[in-house]
Amino acid sequence: MSRRALVLGGSIAGLLAGRALADHVDEVVIVERDDVIGVRGVRRGVPQGGHVHGLLARGQQALENYFPGFTREAQEAGVPTADLGELRWFFNGKRLAPAATGLTCVSADRPVLEHLVRERVRALPNVTLREGQEVSSLVFDDTRQTVLGAVVAPRGTDRSEVVQADVVVDALGRGSPVARWLHDAGYGRPEEETVKIDLSYTSRHYEFDDESVLRGDLSINPVSCPQFPRGAFFSRVQDGGSLVSLTGVMGDHPPTDEEGFLAWARSMEVPDVHEVMDAGRPVDDPVQFRFPKSIRRRFDRMSDLPARLLIVGDAMCSFNPVYGQGMTVAALESELIGELAGKGEISSREYFTRAAGLLDGPWAASTSGDFAFLGTDLPEEIREANAFIAQVQEAATHDPVVTRAFMRVTGLVDPPESLTSAEIAERVLAPNPIGLS
Repeated sequence: MSRRALVLGGSIAGLLAGRALADHVDEVVIVERDDVIGVRGVRRGVPQGGHVHGLLARGQQALENYFPGFTREAQEAGVPTADLGELRWFFNGKRLAPAATGLTCVSADRPVLEHLVRERVRALPNVTLREGQEVSSLVFDDTRQTVLGAVVAPRGTDRSEVVQADVVVDALGRGSPVARWLHDAGYGRPEEETVKIDLSYTSRHYEFDDESVLRGDLSINPVSCPQFPRGAFFSRVQDGGSLVSLTGVMGDHPPTDEEGFLAWARSMEVPDVHEVMDAGRPVDDPVQFRFPKSIRRRFDRMSDLPARLLIVGDAMCSFNPVYGQGMTVAALESELIGELAGKGEISSREYFTRAAGLLDGPWAASTSGDFAFLGTDLPEEIREANAFIAQVQEAATHDPVVTRAFMRVTGLVDPPESLTSAEIAERVLAPNPIGLS
């Protein structure tokens, strides 16, 4: 008997879930509200698409595994790459010592990266991407214990149909209605963990007649922290372009007017991004995206779940985007789906339990960093973790071995515990950096 997988949402998370399932089912149908085929620009369904995006090293590895030659293909399409540890990183106002990590940073605009992934997924013979299609509800069996598919219609019409499937994946993003649909079906709502950060990005593209100001760097990243809350990301992107995103937290929004945008960049403790902006020429107007809070929906803690329903990406956990974790975590979730699908029918309970384990580390890392901005009494374990990471970052300003270890953890390649290994801990706690290399 043939098996069909239905993926609701065609962004990075949905595309990678579809790719993972394509190895194990006869047919994958991906339903996407926007018109996306051939689109390389910002689209309505991804309003953050006009801002700097980070594909962490572990995400690049996943894409290369799914699509052999993907990184080379991106390079041939004009996308620049570099070693993650050799970018211009600033933490707490200080530059980290550059280090070769062996990890590749793929520096593409989000829409271009999504386009490259989408075309590789569409090339699979058992995958169909239905663009311009809206999902209005899930379809359950008579007992409401199993999801059998979803009701789909061309965008803006009432010509609905039921698309049946053996597994349904919710990749509808942060605003997904699936949690509400589960509640309406009698399942209750998942517990939500939230951390308010009131983040905003204001971004614009630049071009350069003389790129010497870039010093050959792929990106310049003064990461915001409580002492220096104004941050920025400068990245060279495809086709020789460059993109600047200024970031502010707790309501400190980088302006979108010309004078305010430049003044805000000039006010940062680290001058490097403003220097390249001053040497470049803007090619578009600043645009802003706001992110009020991180949200984690604990489907794993629900007492009851329907069979054959999986949830990925921002629909399950929406991270503060400055940490660049979203696309990479979605890739990890897709790998889990592929592993479980290889064993036969996927248990929703097993998937959500194991996905929670995947999310625990990235969620703890990003929320611990965000809590530091809140000015409230923090639990002892969070204060200790933040203090240790500050020590790691300080040591990395003069020790490339620590930089390498730190980047491999932030890239989600190595576990956080690797920073407490005897070798790294000795370097982090060394009172005198002389002789470390």
